[in-house]
Amino acid sequence: MDILLIGGLWLTGSAWDEVVPALQALGHKPVAVTLPGQGAEPVDATLDDQLATVVAAVDGAAGNPLVVGHSAASTLAWLAADARPERVAKVALIGGFPSADGEQHAAFFEVADGVMRFPGWGPFEGADSADLDEATRDRLAAGAVPVPEGVAHAVVRLTDERRYDVPVTVVCPEFSPAQAREWVDGGDVPELAKAKHVEYVDIDSGHWPMFSKPVDLALVLARIAE
Repeated sequence: MDILLIGGLWLTGSAWDEVVPALQALGHKPVAVTLPGQGAEPVDATLDDQLATVVAAVDGAAGNPLVVGHSAASTLAWLAADARPERVAKVALIGGFPSADGEQHAAFFEVADGVMRFPGWGPFEGADSADLDEATRDRLAAGAVPVPEGVAHAVVRLTDERRYDVPVTVVCPEFSPAQAREWVDGGDVPELAKAKHVEYVDIDSGHWPMFSKPVDLALVLARIAE
């Protein structure tokens, strides 16, 4: 199956460098998507620009692909399902949940000079980053691309209720499947509360399993793609 891999904030397509060969070895066709403003032009991209890139990847897939969104890019994966509900076979969300219609995409940290820069590891101490060694932290931080304000502060627009028919798997790294279910059932994630087919899968990692557990992550994604 074609598997489209979309990294979260500050990440380029290179975030999946160790996941791609592991998925290929399992017989799949992974495509690491480099987003406008996060490794591709234009550097002052909007969320619409990023979505257009993801939708183009969906349209270019050989069949109906699995669309994988990491962290904040969970919203991009869900927007792709909204834009192409008949073409997206499944959605996998790693360590994140989709924003609802009318919510801001990812206004999590301060924006300065038109971009939201990686804030350092302080906000992510604990379960998020406990499995990252110093070398990996340094590599991740050094490669972090500031996110354009037009992406971070964009308002999410969802229009096609057929997205709720697309099967979703929540991959749970720094939180447990039980916690994720509780958040969804409690109304904290209204989009997934309305989805008709939602599963939860655990992975023993922090927030960035593509760096700390790439082979384990590939095995999880391969099982979802079955």
